[in-house]
Amino acid sequence: MATRRSTASPKPGAIGAKGAPRAKAKKAAPKSVVRSRATKATAPRRATATRAIRAGREPEPDAADGASGALGKVIANHVRSRRLEIGLNVGQLAERTGISKGMLSKIENAQTSPSLSTVERLSAALDMPVTALFRGLAEERDAVFVKAGSGPEIVRKGTRSGHTYELLGSLRGPYKRVEPLLVSLAESTEVFPLFQHAGIEILYMLDGIMEYSYGREHYRMERGDTLQFEGDIPHGPIKLVKLPIRFLSITIYGGDRS
Repeated sequence: MATRRSTASPKPGAIGAKGAPRAKAKKAAPKSVVRSRATKATAPRRATATRAIRAGREPEPDAADGASGALGKVIANHVRSRRLEIGLNVGQLAERTGISKGMLSKIENAQTSPSLSTVERLSAALDMPVTALFRGLAEERDAVFVKAGSGPEIVRKGTRSGHTYELLGSLRGPYKRVEPLLVSLAESTEVFPLFQHAGIEILYMLDGIMEYSYGREHYRMERGDTLQFEGDIPHGPIKLVKLPIRFLSITIYGGDRS
């Protein structure tokens, strides 16, 4: 009796080209599952931040925050110096501000820039204005450079022939509190020991020898000698012993210069 051959085709994917079973294709995870996994991964961080806010503390920054540049450094310096000035440790400052010690450590080490609300808490706890925490940020200050011999010559009360006063520079605006002069006495002419002005004056002898009076006192000044005194007391050279004489005269004025 003839054997009947089966004409049924093999199921797709059951046998490969050489008769080996084929691996079943791996199904991709549904998008909803991927979103669920991502949500689970970020949930702990969100919960931590939420608990911190409810507790009145600043949420901890991610490690990826990194250094915060000039702003972070300026705030860090002011917070640390002020904290030490008033005798607080990090734990005590944390209690005053409600900010964690870890966050304060990052602020003081310029590893993060605090938010505005954190800055307000810090200023209140440290008893300093908010603006004081930003002092020094992006400030530009004048610098005065005078080439040798190029300073303008000025005339002062009592100026005589052969006596020159060369201004070595002066800052403008509210910082005009220092007046440096290079004084040269090249001729043995009449002296004027009655100068008077506001502020403190410092003399530094460069060359020559002279007798200098201050009130009732007389000082013999030679190269390298220094004399400091209050400018409102009559002062000035009374005897030019050895010419030429050169000395620096630096006058320091108070905050309000009349």
